[in-house]
Amino acid sequence: MTADASAIGRLTTTVGEAGAVVTALDVVDSDHTHVIADLTCDTADAVHADQVVGSLEAMDGVEVRKVSDRTFLLHLGGKIEVHPKVALRTRDELSRAYTPGVARVCLAIAENPEDARRLTIKRNTVAVVTDGTAVLGLGDIGPAAALPVMEGKAALFKRFAGVDAWPVVLDTKDTDEIVNIVKAIAPAYGGINLEDIAAPRCFEIEARLREMLDIPVFHDDQHGTAICVLAALTNALRVVGKRLADVRVVVSGSGAAGTAIMKLLLRQGVGDLIATDRPGALHRGMSGLSESWQWLVENTNRDNYAGDLRGAIRGADVFIGVSAPNLLTGDDIATMAPDSIVFALANPDPEVDPRAAREHAAIVATGRSDQPNQINNVLAFPGVFRGMLDAQARAYTDDMGLAAARAIADTVGADKLNASVIVPSVFDARVAPAVAAAVRAVAKGEEPFTGDGYRSETPADGLRATIDHAPVVPDPSVS
Repeated sequence: MTADASAIGRLTTTVGEAGAVVTALDVVDSDHTHVIADLTCDTADAVHADQVVGSLEAMDGVEVRKVSDRTFLLHLGGKIEVHPKVALRTRDELSRAYTPGVARVCLAIAENPEDARRLTIKRNTVAVVTDGTAVLGLGDIGPAAALPVMEGKAALFKRFAGVDAWPVVLDTKDTDEIVNIVKAIAPAYGGINLEDIAAPRCFEIEARLREMLDIPVFHDDQHGTAICVLAALTNALRVVGKRLADVRVVVSGSGAAGTAIMKLLLRQGVGDLIATDRPGALHRGMSGLSESWQWLVENTNRDNYAGDLRGAIRGADVFIGVSAPNLLTGDDIATMAPDSIVFALANPDPEVDPRAAREHAAIVATGRSDQPNQINNVLAFPGVFRGMLDAQARAYTDDMGLAAARAIADTVGADKLNASVIVPSVFDARVAPAVAAAVRAVAKGEEPFTGDGYRSETPADGLRATIDHAPVVPDPSVS
C-alpha cells in the first residue's frame, strides 16, 4: 500500500468498519513509496472474511497480495506424521532395528504369524479407510478431498486413546475392489475403521470384510454413532424418569447411521421404533425395499404406521434425527409425549431448530459443538479401538457397543447429570479409558459392569495395555 503517515491507521480502520477485530499487525517491509504489512484479524466466518478482504481491496492505493485462513494454515502439509519409536543413534541400535537383527524377528513371525500382533505396529495400528462417497455433510467429494477428514480422524485416535491410525483413501467406488484392497493391506493393522462410505454399499463392504478378516472391522458412521446415541439416550431417560422398554422412538433417516442406531436400540430392548426416510415411515406392505430397509420393516413399527414423519412423532417419547435439516418445527415437537427427548443430529443444520425444540422438549441434543449436549463420535471410537486392540480382539460385536454406551453414560455421574449434560465432554479424560475397559472386558468374555457402575479395571496410565514380553530367542552372536 502507498506509504504515508496515516496508511496503517486507514488499514486498521477499514478492517474495524468491516466488523472484524485486528489481533496483530506487522510491517514486513517499507520504503519511501510503499509499505508491506501483514495483518491478522478475527472474522465471524469465511463469508465475513471475504467481505473484509473486499473492503481492503476497495481502498485506494492498497493491493491485497495474499489471504491466509488459519484453518487452512493448520492443514498445511497435513495434520499427522510418523515418528520412529527407536532412536537409531548407534550402529548397534541400527543393526537390531534393521538388518541383520530384524531377520530374527521376521523368522519368528513366519513361524508363528500371531507374533505380528506383538512384535509389529499391528499391535496398536488402525487403518481409517474411505472412498470419499459420504463425507461429513459434504457427500461424494472423492478420496483426495476426503483425506483431511481421515487425517483428523487419525489425530483423534492418537490424542484420545494412544492409537496409531493411518488414512487409507481409495480411488474407487467398486465394492469388490474396496473389499479386496482392504483384505490385502490388513496384515499391517490391528483393526479397520471404515469411514464415510455411502449406504447401502457400506453394509456389504463391512459384512464381507468381517467374514474375511481376523481383526475388528468397525464402520464408525454406523456403530460409533449408535454407541453415542444410546449413551446419550440412556442418560436422557434417567433425567426424565422413563425406561427404554416403555418408550416409543422415531428415527428420521434410515441410512447407515440410522439403521445402526435402531439395531442397537433394539438389542438394548427399546419399547417400539418407527423408522422413517424420504418415503415416510417404513412399514409392512411397502415395495422395492433394499435389504436393510426390509430388515427394518420386519423388526420395527409395531403398529405398522404408514404416514409421514410429522405424524410419526405425535405422542412419541423420543425423536432421533440423522437425516436432513429443517424437517420439523417447534409445533411438531409440541405434539410429542410429555417430557419428550429430541436428538436432532443432522450437521451442520439439524432437523429442527434446537431453540424451538427446547420450548417443548425436556431434553434436546444436537451434533453441533455450539449447542449443549453435543453427540460426537469421538466419545466412542478411540476407546472402542483401544479396548479391542488391548484384547487383541478378532471382531467387533454389538455387546461391545452396548458396553461402550453404558461406559460413556456412566462417566457423567449422577451428581452432574441434568437436562443440559447427558453426555461427557469430548475432552473428559475418563471417557476413553472407561470405554476401553468395558470393551476389553467383553472381548475377554468378562462382565464389563455390575449394577449401575463399571468395575475399575483401567490400566494405571489409562491407555496402554500390559505389554507381553516377546519370546526369548538366543542371539547367535552372543556366546
